[in-house]
Amino acid sequence: MSQPTDVFPPDVRYELEGWDLIWFRLRATGRGDAELGRLTDEIASGVVQAFASRAPSEDQVVQAVRKLFRGAGCDPTRYRPSSEALLRRILKQEALPRIHPLVDLNNLLSLRLLVPCCVVDPRALAPPLTLRAGRGGEWMDSMRGPFDLEGKPVLVDSLGSLGTPITDSERVKIKAGCSEGWMVAYGIQGLCGAEEAAHALAALLESAPVADLLAGPRPNAAGERGTRD
Repeated sequence: MSQPTDVFPPDVRYELEGWDLIWFRLRATGRGDAELGRLTDEIASGVVQAFASRAPSEDQVVQAVRKLFRGAGCDPTRYRPSSEALLRRILKQEALPRIHPLVDLNNLLSLRLLVPCCVVDPRALAPPLTLRAGRGGEWMDSMRGPFDLEGKPVLVDSLGSLGTPITDSERVKIKAGCSEGWMVAYGIQGLCGAEEAAHALAALLESAPVADLLAGPRPNAAGERGTRD
């Protein structure tokens, strides 16, 4: 029997070591669009400054994500983690597209944390979930078109593949008119966890109130992992 999609956090089985998926349930507010645009420019400028004298491959988090990709059998220089692809896009002075408030917010969280992040339509999610390596002959109808999953980290539910930290499935993407989403940060055990992700998201939402946090880790002074529901 499938788990209800409003359970927090969704049950995830890990077949790949080192990952720590961090979940947030968000609802778009219908406001904060101008602030989000200014925040996007501010973050992009900060990224360019931060990497003015070093390559992305020298960053500790970028290195750790690449290591986790290799652990699944994936060459991260051939199939870039979505976070690194975003980072390199900014460093090439390419603007980020404005797609949907939740998607745009997701991209900014990924740039802040430098780990892959995705946002999915809760109505399309069919738990339980498993994070594992893709198998031979597995393909996904992705936002890039047909995508070979073999040897890549992939998140699957009871209906099949829903995304990878490279690109996501068409089945679960946020479309026009969708007001709620599960945002997922592909955290790294011991390096980028729930507390850091919660602080980063809270700071983004304080600057650009495009969404309300319905459920998810919350930042706290003690540094323990808390939840809001």
